[in-house]
Amino acid sequence: MLFELEERPMRPLIGLIPLYDDEKESYWMLPGYMKVLERCGALPIMLPLTSDEDELKQVFELCDGLLLTGGHDVDPYVYGKEASKECGIPCKARDDMEGILFRLALEEDKPVLGICRGIQFMNAYLGGDLYQDLPTEYNSRIEHHMAPPYDMAAHKVKVFEGSMLADIIGSGIHEVNSYHHQAVKLPADSVDVMALSEDGLVEAVSVRNKKFAVGVQWHPEFSYEVNEESVKLVQAFVDACK
Repeated sequence: MLFELEERPMRPLIGLIPLYDDEKESYWMLPGYMKVLERCGALPIMLPLTSDEDELKQVFELCDGLLLTGGHDVDPYVYGKEASKECGIPCKARDDMEGILFRLALEEDKPVLGICRGIQFMNAYLGGDLYQDLPTEYNSRIEHHMAPPYDMAAHKVKVFEGSMLADIIGSGIHEVNSYHHQAVKLPADSVDVMALSEDGLVEAVSVRNKKFAVGVQWHPEFSYEVNEESVKLVQAFVDACK
């Protein structure tokens, strides 16, 4: 007697930008990025670090969505500025790779979620500007570079009513974790600001007239086990990829 195998629905495949360790010359990935995507029903894969456009077009076609991870500072050349002495060492391969993939995603309206560096790169690529170093460029008493554990709240943000983010987690005041020293300074013309921190920094954006092109400054990959809103955000991204 033949038994029919139960047909399982295909999980959306999400391509993750790899993290790069300069000292070890190695690619790596924080497990939280993959675990929260898996929890939300996606199949995450870490992409190869390359700026070869033909190779990136091939892997892009396999992906239902892209997750722009945290990591190196965005090179100021992306937004037409000179690097200050406080700017961290960039990773040109990442900047080039993300530029190609983000362009393809915008052209085909494929979902993108940018986290930390991700929101910064999205804004810079679209013509916005960044603070290269908050401690020296932005006077604030709010903690934006918290100590572990990273799943705890560091400060509050205000989510604007009517935004895509408000549809996902609700408008009003929310608590978020925070681990960054760069941030959006001047939002690009094509993005809508969806949330601000207590001290007025941009904490979330969406690209106008796109299905799902969202960037957040906080880290849902660190907090998803204890913060329902982190799961809701990633779930909305995964659902958009289906």
